[in-house]
Amino acid sequence: MSGGEVGHQVGDPASTTEQRRTPDPRTPDPRTPDLRAWAELLRLPALFTLPGDALAGAAAASARPDRRTVLAIASSLCLYEAGMALNDWADRAEDAAERPHRPLPSGRVRPAAALGAACALTAAGLALAARAGRPALTVAAPLAATVWSYDLVLKGTPAGPFAMAAARGLDLLLGAAATGGRIGRALPSAALLSTHTLAVTTVSRQETRDGTPAAPLAALATTGALTWLLHHRPPGDRPSPRRRRPGLAAATTTALTAAYAATVARPYLHAALNPSPPLTQRAVGAGVRATIPLQCALAARSGAVATALLTAALAPVAQRFAKRVSVT
Repeated sequence: MSGGEVGHQVGDPASTTEQRRTPDPRTPDPRTPDLRAWAELLRLPALFTLPGDALAGAAAASARPDRRTVLAIASSLCLYEAGMALNDWADRAEDAAERPHRPLPSGRVRPAAALGAACALTAAGLALAARAGRPALTVAAPLAATVWSYDLVLKGTPAGPFAMAAARGLDLLLGAAATGGRIGRALPSAALLSTHTLAVTTVSRQETRDGTPAAPLAALATTGALTWLLHHRPPGDRPSPRRRRPGLAAATTTALTAAYAATVARPYLHAALNPSPPLTQRAVGAGVRATIPLQCALAARSGAVATALLTAALAPVAQRFAKRVSVT
């Protein structure tokens, strides 16, 4: 045994003194918040997928984004993060067995703190929606109720993915309501966004265990259907009267739709061929990121090309942060 190894034996006084003076950096200090743990708990990179909901809703409702749209985005961010904190609080026992590295089972965030954050963020989200106007609050209230119902009751039931899909659709309608547009015009866009969310959520239900190819194959088929629908408007879904350059809007919609399909096609296919947890988690992450080009395509086909391009700028930022903190 070398001298360096002897100096780190348990009985060595110098080693013991050094250990007392230098705390293990892996051990969280209870006196200070673990910022990385909170970033993991709240899945911060996923926040970049939210502004596009309100912006696409405003575009579909033929309304220009304004101060109330910003309030709707802020409300959406708070309600989403409330759902993330509540999700881990409700799943803390399951995560202790399947994902012990998560912030709550690892002890880096206290369960009471996560629940308190969920309550505070929900209250903040509703208050911000109220500032945007009564129509916005009328949408935000059922959105908050859907988030809590999903995390506490519906998540493990067959209704779980549909509740998550409804929440995403309501988030888009929140932007339409806050901006003063007609919500009815935004319903087709909300339906397309909800369908995408339904597919991603269904795949995510088997991300911690070996699953079957059925869910990723269904998600792949859904992506193909949505890609087709983005180019074929259903009856009643008319272009925005603000559209002045239909050719530019159509070309932008085509490019963004292609980006949406390209983001998820390969990960879904890989998860279908090998439905293991790593590949399934990768497919879910791709599905979350694909929300941004989908929002952009929805805004572009409503004639809001500038809004679509502005939203598209969030995609590389989201991808960069997702390399540091998982979105699943």
